[in-house]
Amino acid sequence: MAAVTLKGIEKQYDNGFKAVHGIDLDIKEGEFMVFVGPSGCAKSTTLRMIAGLESISGGDLHIGGERMNDVPSKDRGIAMVFQDYALYPHMTVYDNMSFGLKVAKLPKDEIDQRVREAAEKLQITDLLDRKPAEMSGGQRQRVAVGRAIVRKPDVFLFDEPLSNLDAKLRVSMRVRITNLHKELKRAGQPATMIYVTHDQVESMTMGDRICVLNQGRIMQVDTPMNLYNFPANKFVAGFIGSPAMNLLKADLIQEGDSVMVQVGSDRFTLPQEKAQKVVSQVGKSIWFGVRPEYIGNAETHPECTANSFNSEVITLERMGFEENIYFEVDGQPCSARIPHEKAGESDVGNNYHFCIDMNKCHIFDMESELNISL
Repeated sequence: MAAVTLKGIEKQYDNGFKAVHGIDLDIKEGEFMVFVGPSGCAKSTTLRMIAGLESISGGDLHIGGERMNDVPSKDRGIAMVFQDYALYPHMTVYDNMSFGLKVAKLPKDEIDQRVREAAEKLQITDLLDRKPAEMSGGQRQRVAVGRAIVRKPDVFLFDEPLSNLDAKLRVSMRVRITNLHKELKRAGQPATMIYVTHDQVESMTMGDRICVLNQGRIMQVDTPMNLYNFPANKFVAGFIGSPAMNLLKADLIQEGDSVMVQVGSDRFTLPQEKAQKVVSQVGKSIWFGVRPEYIGNAETHPECTANSFNSEVITLERMGFEENIYFEVDGQPCSARIPHEKAGESDVGNNYHFCIDMNKCHIFDMESELNISL
């Protein structure tokens, strides 16, 4: 295993387009780091620079303490798993997994041991004699992961490896990859893993830490729950979470000793601790953020009835255990997530009485979009 350090990493193409703008990031030894962000945010480009598949325009890349900017990909101690599996179609699974080891001229017995150990970890021992065309997408992806494992690299790189799989397979494969990271650690072979995805559910369930990227810049790096509960800015707040955090244009006002958020004709009182943090912004427009699960009704949030309002239910998603209720506040789209047995009369077209847990809300500066309520 090895730590990976990016210092001021930049990528600029010959046509002048700058894709990556001075990224600074320290990935610890044995850490599972996830790069997440929308399409075009440069997460794959950053991963490919770490892999040596893209040149670095500026800054320094270190793996295991050694500068790697000009080191060929094959000498960086990395193994990469691609979105499209990249298996040799004419070779069996065994030959695909052992090919790199044969090129490295490892002893035949060691090659066989490594291949069979990796196959057992991934439960593909019975597939070793098959060719890629004879397997499902999930099986091919496990072979691609196995081919990386046998090399015993310092760093594993995953470039959206599950995006070609159906929803059920994606869930089982992300559990398998997460468990693999833990198994290698327990076996005394801790692996540094860097995983790229555009799926924020994958990022939340897999990573030790998550690096949220947008337009070639880091928005925030933190643990999954810290990103969810303490987003540093409006972008992270809106990207992490499903359904996404409600983000409403509002005004910050003061009445007596109370600091309030005004959205249209509705006013919601901030708790004292949050009010103290944002009181300097009174009189200004802000972004008011609150996650759907913190908008409920008198039964789910009896302590929050002072911060209540009415709105017509526009769309309703019954998810079994819970309901996602979509409505508007001052003409702005909003959603609530409420347990089914407590949702009450939530049919489309009904006028529904909502209340907000203001202890869980966030206030973002209108211009900088930074979270000023942390």
